[in-house]
Amino acid sequence: MQCRALFPARLRLSAAGLALASAFFLTALPARAQELSFVPFHQNGIYALGEKAGWTVTLAQGATASSHYTYIIKRNNFDVIAAAALDLSSGSATIETALSEPAMLYVEVRADAPPTSPAQGRQAAAPVAVMGTVVHLGAAIAPTQLQPSVPRPADFDAFWDAKLKALAAIPINPVLTPTQTSSSGVELYTVKLDSLGSHVQGYLAKPAKEGKFPALVVFEWAGVHALQPNTVTDRAAEGWLAFNVDSHDLPPSQATGVSTEYQAIGNTDRETSYFLNMYLRDSRAIDYIASRPDWDGKTIVVMGTSMGGHQSLVAAGLNPKVTAVIVNEPAGADSNGDLHGRRAGYPNWPSDDPKVMETALYFDTVNFASRIKAPVLAAMGFIDIVVPPVGVWIAIDQIPGPKEAIPMVESNHNNLTPEKIGAFTARSQEVLGIILNGGEFKPNEELTRKK
Repeated sequence: MQCRALFPARLRLSAAGLALASAFFLTALPARAQELSFVPFHQNGIYALGEKAGWTVTLAQGATASSHYTYIIKRNNFDVIAAAALDLSSGSATIETALSEPAMLYVEVRADAPPTSPAQGRQAAAPVAVMGTVVHLGAAIAPTQLQPSVPRPADFDAFWDAKLKALAAIPINPVLTPTQTSSSGVELYTVKLDSLGSHVQGYLAKPAKEGKFPALVVFEWAGVHALQPNTVTDRAAEGWLAFNVDSHDLPPSQATGVSTEYQAIGNTDRETSYFLNMYLRDSRAIDYIASRPDWDGKTIVVMGTSMGGHQSLVAAGLNPKVTAVIVNEPAGADSNGDLHGRRAGYPNWPSDDPKVMETALYFDTVNFASRIKAPVLAAMGFIDIVVPPVGVWIAIDQIPGPKEAIPMVESNHNNLTPEKIGAFTARSQEVLGIILNGGEFKPNEELTRKK
């Protein structure tokens, strides 16, 4: 999976998220879909328990339906709860349902395909686009009331606190190698640090002048790939002390050396899971940036998309030095969802193996969330099939401090619909600017609980 480029407290909704959720016309889809437009009953795509949720479907002006359209509605992208034909004989129709439980709705509208009955609708694997599908739609039902699929392990904190104690006993031993860059006004270094059982590696950049700077730590999306130096040099040019951390114990310029199926390594035991050392490296990166004499002593922002967002939430849960979290469609949540009527996403741990499911709970972002003290900005794609939004909501619902949600109702995963993440891009840049200029990130007050 390649993925490029967040209440017990009140949940706040970004105004930028609302802008992206407005009525849309599907001009980018196949010709038959262009004759339809879909307007959500609520612009932000969020509904209360028992409230009618849905869309008004209309034909384009002057058009007549050239195809037979049907739709299915899935709860948490898992079970089909409704299936019907769209009667557009009057020029418009509605797709609607009401639920008495918190959930995400996922809709597939198809052309020239017969309706699928609920009995036929359950799927064993994550859904993919099928012949005849013309559009996907998403909505949230009382998302702030979503609860974890299974309880947090009783010894979760004890396990991770012991690992952090062992990590603290290992000197960081930073090795910095000056690295050539074409970016003016910045210094670039290749970094290697000692961690528990492995090394932290990545690129670090800073403004080429004396001073103390706020820190930005960027974690990487899934896969095994070389890092791009401009990830940090561009930020250093703005005034950040920026550190891009490789997800693996590899030199940042190296694109191979780890199995691309690393998420399956050691996944039946919390002591051998590949994510154990990854998470400890993430916390070690925070410790290192806080040890530098050119750090401003107060600001450490963690940021990432997909598995980078996943690692950002974990790092904030493990290391209280983090002062702000900015994540887009973070992976790693609701690992046991497939056993409880919710489509689980990346890392896609096999739900048919009880040992894997037990192990996964120690690496699930849902279970780190209650440890996060920093304010969080989190975006989720309502039609995301790689990182289902139900898991993202569950994770951020566990965060005790302030957070701001950006519901991107038209977005699949960022690398699949990059043109649909503008709300996150705009708001994250705004927040970074506030922090860089010495301000405080205060999540927006507008509540997603309201219409």
